[in-house]
Amino acid sequence: MRHLRKRHRIGRGASHRKATLASMSTALIRHKRITTTLAKAKALRVYVEPILNRAKTDTTHNHREVFRHLQDKDAIKTLFGEIAEKIADRPGGYTRIVKLGMRAGDAAEMAIIELVDYNETDGSTGGHKKARRSRRGRRGTSATTSKEGAEATAPAAAAADETPVAVEETDASTEQETEAVAPEVSTDVSSVDDTEAAETQAKETTEGEEKA
Repeated sequence: MRHLRKRHRIGRGASHRKATLASMSTALIRHKRITTTLAKAKALRVYVEPILNRAKTDTTHNHREVFRHLQDKDAIKTLFGEIAEKIADRPGGYTRIVKLGMRAGDAAEMAIIELVDYNETDGSTGGHKKARRSRRGRRGTSATTSKEGAEATAPAAAAADETPVAVEETDASTEQETEAVAPEVSTDVSSVDDTEAAETQAKETTEGEEKA
């Protein structure tokens, strides 16, 4: 039972609890977002938000107080530099907890805890949840893949159907060219016949004149 204990219990003793929360706070400051159990996330929020609030005022005293909790110089440098600029105008509520559902192994409630000002997870969508798979979903994916395959083969079939049409057009064009050439040949023959007839008439007239 709780027996009026207000803080979140994570199943550890005093020294183990402090070490766990300090390491999780350092990871949160470095990566801006971590995934853990819901109980640890709630305990971490209570532990890390006063530390973030101290980082807004860059003084030697605040550096020492934060170092007393974190014991990590690189994390303190990031906290008083990059993160302090982000949360300077925020009066509180520096972290966000997004529930992720049950863990597969032991059914523990999982959650993401992150810094609000970095906006890496949208709380309205419920975080990075895995999509559920079902037989209907698999059938749907196979249908979509078959549709995509049919759409991919359709242009090739259309191109194959278009090739004989192009051949027919070329044949029609050649026929038109032959038809266009034929009249020209015929006109040339008629002109030759006319010239031969005129020559024969001229010869006949010259022979008649000589006889006369």
